[in-house]
Amino acid sequence: MILKWFGPVALLAALVIGDQIRINRPAHKYRLAVEVETPQGRKSASGVVAVHPDRSYSRRGQTRTVGDAVFVDLGGGKNLVALLAHLDNNLVLDDVNYVALRAYTAAGDKRVSFSQMSQFSGVVPVTDALIPVLVSFSDPADPATARKVQPDDAAAVLGPGYRLHGITAEVVPNGYWPLDLGGALGEPVTRGIRARLPWLNNADNAAAAALRAAGMPGAEGIDAREAFSRK
Repeated sequence: MILKWFGPVALLAALVIGDQIRINRPAHKYRLAVEVETPQGRKSASGVVAVHPDRSYSRRGQTRTVGDAVFVDLGGGKNLVALLAHLDNNLVLDDVNYVALRAYTAAGDKRVSFSQMSQFSGVVPVTDALIPVLVSFSDPADPATARKVQPDDAAAVLGPGYRLHGITAEVVPNGYWPLDLGGALGEPVTRGIRARLPWLNNADNAAAAALRAAGMPGAEGIDAREAFSRK
C-alpha cells in the first residue's frame, strides 16, 4: 500500500518544491560596490542584493529587493553607508530594485529588459540619479549622529582628503533558491549592517531617527528600517 502511493506523493512533493523555487527565486542579483578615496588610500566595500519580482498567484505584491545597505569602514572612526534608498523630493525605497538595470542600460545606450538581467555580466558605473542616498555616522552606535553625504562633496562631512571615487553595479550568479550559498550555487545575499549599526535590532524606530538626523524628507512615511536592511 505504501509503495502504491509513493510515486504520486513524490511527484506532488516535487511539483510543490519546484513551484516554491519558481516563486521565491530572485530574478537577478547584483553587487553594489562603493569606493572612497581617503588620506590613507582607497577604501571600499560591497554587498550583494537580490531583486524579486512578484510571481505569486495573487499578483498583489510588487518587485522587492532583499539585502543590506553597504557600509564602508574608512578607518579612523569614519564611515560611509550607501542606503537602500534614493531621494526624489522624498525618500524612495523602490528605486533600488532597478539600479543595476538602469546602470546597464546607461552603459550600453540601449534599453535593457528586466527579464534579461540575469544574463548580463561585467561592472558598470552607477552615476547621477542612480546613486543611492549616502550617509555617515560619527558614532555608528548612535543613530542621531547620521549626516547626509553629497556624492560630489564627501569632504564636507568626512573631512579634507575624502572623496567618493565611484559606485558600481555588477550582476552576479543568481543561484538556485534556497541553495544559493556561494560558488557554483550562486552568490548569497550579503548581510552585516546590523552588526555595524546595532540600533537596527532595537524595537523602537531608531532607523527613522537616523534618517531624520540626516535631514531626509519623507522618513515618517516609510518603514525606515528598509533603507538599511530588507528581508
